[in-house]
Amino acid sequence: MKEIEKLLQIMRDLRDPDNGCPWDREQTFETILPFSMEEVHELADAIRRQSMDELRDELGDLLFHIVFYAQLAAEDGHFDFRAVTAAINEKLLRRHPHVFGETSFDSAQEQNRNWEQIKSAERGVERGGEVQGLLDGIGATLPPISRSLKMQRRAAGVGFDWQNATQVLEKIEEELRELRHEIESGAARSRISGELGDLLFSCINLARHLKIDPELALSETNEKFRSRFGYLEDRLKSSNRSLFEAGIEEMEALWLEAKEQR
Repeated sequence: MKEIEKLLQIMRDLRDPDNGCPWDREQTFETILPFSMEEVHELADAIRRQSMDELRDELGDLLFHIVFYAQLAAEDGHFDFRAVTAAINEKLLRRHPHVFGETSFDSAQEQNRNWEQIKSAERGVERGGEVQGLLDGIGATLPPISRSLKMQRRAAGVGFDWQNATQVLEKIEEELRELRHEIESGAARSRISGELGDLLFSCINLARHLKIDPELALSETNEKFRSRFGYLEDRLKSSNRSLFEAGIEEMEALWLEAKEQR
């Protein structure tokens, strides 16, 4: 594609040792990574707000980062952008034999199981044929919610999963009872933390069953909380009072007002 070739050339020009951009020339994989993570969050925000213009721009920013990493790798003699695209093309063809081959599946569950079998074989190849556990290779540096989702999906791919959301709700109620018991019995902080972690893990599991992104759901709730709390502050300011001068009962009353309006 002409536009992709143009982008690749722009990247090469930016990294040119003689005439390139000083900032771009001094970047490394490690220095670019924080910016990439920021771009992903901005992409998620654009999706959450359904802003298509911003989504287009954020996708472009993210594509530029991918091109940047590929250029750095090419300069070090590892691989280039074409190798990246060739690898993902080959992977997609291999992982979708029901689309690009003659394989067929009777259900989504059967397809998911086959998907995990293919990925398990790929992980073995990547590790030189070494046998791996199903959950091995899931990055420990992933954000906890993302890591939980990835482990749950991988386990579900081999059939280790609740049958429906109702069963997960029952599990959440069980975990909540266990957490309450540890708190009321004065258990050690580590035990309470463990039970709270179990409860959060189960809530993520429920989101997965409901096909709701827990990161986006939590982001929306954060924004809702910010908006309602802002209403509370504004109402107090309108009467020349601060949060520190209001009691909990008054703040709760204003919070209920905010819920009705926001």
